[in-house]
Amino acid sequence: MPAGAPPFVRKIREKEDKVFVTGCLEPQNDGPRANAAFVVLARNKELEGVIQSVKSIERHFNRWFHYPYVFLNDGDFNSTFKDTISNYTSAPVEFGKIDPSMWGYPDWVDHDGAREGIREQGDEAIMYGGMESYHHMCRFYSGFFYKHELLQKYEWYWRLEPEIKYFCDITYDPFIHMDRANKTYGFTIAVKELKETVPNIFRYASAFKRKNNITSQGLWEMFIESPPEEPKSLPTDDPKYKRPLPEQILSTERGRGGLPDVDPEAMEGEKYNMCHFWSNFEIAKLDWFRSKEYGEFFDMMDRSGGFWMERWGDAPIHSLAAGALLAPKDIHYFRDFGYRHTTIQHCPANAPGSRQLPRIPFLEMTTRDEKKRKEEDDYWDSFDSPKENGVGCRCKCDTDIVDVEGKLGSCLNEWVDVVGGWASA
Repeated sequence: MPAGAPPFVRKIREKEDKVFVTGCLEPQNDGPRANAAFVVLARNKELEGVIQSVKSIERHFNRWFHYPYVFLNDGDFNSTFKDTISNYTSAPVEFGKIDPSMWGYPDWVDHDGAREGIREQGDEAIMYGGMESYHHMCRFYSGFFYKHELLQKYEWYWRLEPEIKYFCDITYDPFIHMDRANKTYGFTIAVKELKETVPNIFRYASAFKRKNNITSQGLWEMFIESPPEEPKSLPTDDPKYKRPLPEQILSTERGRGGLPDVDPEAMEGEKYNMCHFWSNFEIAKLDWFRSKEYGEFFDMMDRSGGFWMERWGDAPIHSLAAGALLAPKDIHYFRDFGYRHTTIQHCPANAPGSRQLPRIPFLEMTTRDEKKRKEEDDYWDSFDSPKENGVGCRCKCDTDIVDVEGKLGSCLNEWVDVVGGWASA
């Protein structure tokens, strides 16, 4: 199979979650709208990457739905950034500065000790571990973005990162469908975290769950390692059957007769499998982040010091909070969205037959050269061939990398397990 080709398309059982729309719809330009916005955290120097992202989401979705954008920065946006971005969308745009109370070190932490912890992570070559601003960003997206004054009027948010790409036309309103289906959180990629970045995160998440007497609603199991299978005992008439040794002999063997072995990474008999929803794309209900339960979860994680002494990302924070507080039915897998950030991509096969509709041209007027503008649009005319069980609308996937589901580190199977398994052929 060539790199980037859609993998063999398997159906997932639909008891807890299902694709909102298979293939294309005629976009409802005058349909109902949710109280929602795109949220982009960026700095002035990331302008080109932000342009790429805005152009992509405008082409594939927002040219029909016109949802507003909220841009946030820990510094001040300059006039070049503001003027340029405003030219790339007809939707409302707001620019905000992050208050120092939401970015940086809180008063209760030892600032010198936290900086030393970050320096040590840099010395150990932990990915982004030595970047102070990265730690602040992860903490902001874990416990503060939803408190920003510009987001207080919104009920839903869709996160955008600089330098991302969408591959499929999204011809329905995901906010409206999330609301109708009573969903709380939506993802498109689930992958494993780098173990060295979060060595103690599960210890604290598990302690929160235990301290608050929380019983899993079925999602927590997505984030814990499956227990090893017990070896099957052979019947006594099997030629390979061996009679067990008497216990008094076994107790004299090394490692027997004393305390049982304890896995230092296990909590309550459970061990984190490093899975998380990759939060650089997420669509979520802001009231969940604002809830008392999520706030208490974040506060406990924050006070542990893991955002500095380790390199905790917002993705495992959001995911473990969801695992503790939500059920599989509260989560939606946007399987029909084609999405890429850095070298990780999910791109679905196109839905077959009449579920594809003719593409509507989109001549992006900020590309001033008329020939180049037409070339940009013509590229999307030749979308990928439909496949049986495909779900996408006019998707054209990048072919230089393999989809995440075809790589080690994907957590798709863990998601499928908690929502009922693969559907039979």
